[in-house]
Amino acid sequence: MKHWIIVLVLAATPAAAQDSSTYTPPKTRDGQPDLQGIWQVLNTASWDIQDHGASLGVPAGHGVVDGNDIPYTPAALAKKQENFKNRQALDPLNKCFLPGVPRVTYLPYPFQIVQQRERIDILHEYSRVIRYIYMNGNPHPPGPIDWFMGDSRGRFDGNTLVVDVIHFNDETWFDRAGNHHSDALHVVERFTPTDRDHMNYEVTIEDPKTFTRPWKMSMPIYRRQEKDAELLEYECGPYLLQEEWNKPNSALFNQR
Repeated sequence: MKHWIIVLVLAATPAAAQDSSTYTPPKTRDGQPDLQGIWQVLNTASWDIQDHGASLGVPAGHGVVDGNDIPYTPAALAKKQENFKNRQALDPLNKCFLPGVPRVTYLPYPFQIVQQRERIDILHEYSRVIRYIYMNGNPHPPGPIDWFMGDSRGRFDGNTLVVDVIHFNDETWFDRAGNHHSDALHVVERFTPTDRDHMNYEVTIEDPKTFTRPWKMSMPIYRRQEKDAELLEYECGPYLLQEEWNKPNSALFNQR
């Protein structure tokens, strides 16, 4: 009589990132949750925030939009489709415009968070973009104001940095696929540390001129692990930018 011995091999699985409700981040000298460091998003949202296949140098990827649906109005959807067909010519990044919020966060380049009591700065490798997030109840200035990067005002909700951003122009996109917005864009970002080396990034988008309802996207952000991690140089069309700077009332002058 034969006896069979069945051996079950259990593959080791990596430890899951700690839940944000149980993780307590270190504090800065001012008592804020310490989010400082060099971070980077590792996904394909820069190309398309929705599910997409690979084509023309674009890597395939899963979307970051909740439900994978962007609730465009009919007219705004038609504009998105036109943008997509002509994306090489129309993408604002190909004109060296500033990328806007939230697109700047998930470009394929690192960024550094530096905290002070009154302000949190996010320094981006891409085109040396710097975001100033004013804290402690400092209100938005009266508008309307036409800025590529909007005006950012922040507060901490527990360990989560909540950033309210308004005062946009309509000259930026969410991705290279032509997803767009109007100057009525209102963005609320939530940066939540889940362990020492990870944050969850959640964005709520509201724009009554373009969308029929608010919608969200979310993704993890990873701390760069290299011992010598630093922001390097990325220049975008210096001659084009110089010409734009020299124009009277240049939009790049008001590039906040």
